[in-house]
Amino acid sequence: MKYIKTNNSILMLVALLLITLTSCTDTSEEKKAIPEDETSINEVKQETQDLIQTLEAYTADQRDEAVQRARTALSNLDERIDALEKRIDGNWNQMNEAAREKARANLEALRKQRNQVAESYESMKASSVDAWDHMKDGFSDAYKALADAWEKSEKEFSP
Repeated sequence: MKYIKTNNSILMLVALLLITLTSCTDTSEEKKAIPEDETSINEVKQETQDLIQTLEAYTADQRDEAVQRARTALSNLDERIDALEKRIDGNWNQMNEAAREKARANLEALRKQRNQVAESYESMKASSVDAWDHMKDGFSDAYKALADAWEKSEKEFSP
C-alpha cells in the first residue's frame, strides 16, 4: 500500500513540476527556456536510471546505502523545487494574476507532494529485512514511472 502512495506521489509531483514550469514561462521566452528544461529533464532521467540500477543491486544487508541514495534523490528534488521557485520569482512581474495564482497553488502542492514522498522514504528506512525486497521493488517501479513521465514531458514540450 505504501508503494502505491509513493508511486502516486512521485507521478503527481512530476505533473505539478511540469505544469508550473510551463505556466510560469512567458511565450516570448519559451524558446530560450527550452534548453534549460531539456537539460533538467535529461539530468532527471540519468539520475533516475542510476538510482534504479543502484537500488536493484542492493540487498537487505545494504539497506543503509540504498537509503542514503534515496535521501540524496530527495535532496536533489528539494533543490529542483527551490530552483523552480526562484524561476517563478524571477518571472513574477511578467506573469498575469491567473498565472501567479496557478504558480502559487502548484508550488504549495509540490511541497505537499514532496512531504508525502519523504514519508514514503521514512517507511523505506524503517522497513524490515523481510519487507526490504518489496520496498526496494516499489521504489524502483516508482522511479521508473518518474523517468517515463519525464520522457513523455520532454517529447510534449520540445519544439
